[in-house]
Amino acid sequence: MQFFIEVMVGGLLAGVMYSLVALGFVLIYKASGVFNFAQGALVLFAALTFVSIEKMGVPFWIALAITLGIMVLMGVAIERIVLRRLVNQPPISLFMATIGLSFFIEGLAQTVWGTEVHGLELGITDEPFDVMGVFISKFDLFAATLSGVLVAGLALFFQKTKLGRALRAVADDHQAALSVGIPLKHIWAIVWAVAGFVALVAGMLWGSRLGVQFALTLVVLKALPVLILGGFTSVPGAIVGGLIVGAGEKLAEVYLGPFIGGGIENWFPYMLALVFLLVRPEGLFGERHIERV
Repeated sequence: MQFFIEVMVGGLLAGVMYSLVALGFVLIYKASGVFNFAQGALVLFAALTFVSIEKMGVPFWIALAITLGIMVLMGVAIERIVLRRLVNQPPISLFMATIGLSFFIEGLAQTVWGTEVHGLELGITDEPFDVMGVFISKFDLFAATLSGVLVAGLALFFQKTKLGRALRAVADDHQAALSVGIPLKHIWAIVWAVAGFVALVAGMLWGSRLGVQFALTLVVLKALPVLILGGFTSVPGAIVGGLIVGAGEKLAEVYLGPFIGGGIENWFPYMLALVFLLVRPEGLFGERHIERV
């Protein structure tokens, strides 16, 4: 039983980090209806930018502030230069634009910072400590706590602040929001700036765990099952979906892996999402779409 609890806790902590990654997708989709396939490239670029600046001898907090400024500017620039010009275009056009952005940002990261793999130290040792007989990784607990605070903070921001209510209004109906004086262009710019900030935090946490390398873009794909389970427009759904995926992935790896074979943790979340699509396509917290025909 103790081992089961350790596995479950480890999976849940990883799930909170998946929720943070998924949050970047949710923010953009809620405000503009765009599935931002470039979020993984933004996570990579943020981590690579931070570690490269720090290796120049810049102190940690100054490097963090510089990287945050770069990511906010990049998010605003993407919205203004690329996506603003594609307003009212078919969704597939917007989706293809974000795919192109993904490859462009990855290439830009290689051009500016190089292709070497870097280690990233946040000053948190990955040592287990005993909690009533259950061993928990210090780094996993720190990362999950930071991710949870950020996700909860953004959820409260959407629910309680004037700007958050404006963002929800834009998400519900662009034309109605515009008719009551909500500036869509400003709202979209703010959302992309926040998405850049989320990419920075996710990039630092996952980069510290896995190393800053181009495989980070693949980690972001784990956010897709999270979104399918929780719903593409729900911040609480991102949290719940992340917990389900994290716990399910870890339990499958430990208990089913010896019978099925190695690598089950790589595809189990996608199979779980596929089964879920057959039962509830809109996700646990997603809205049902009813169209008149």
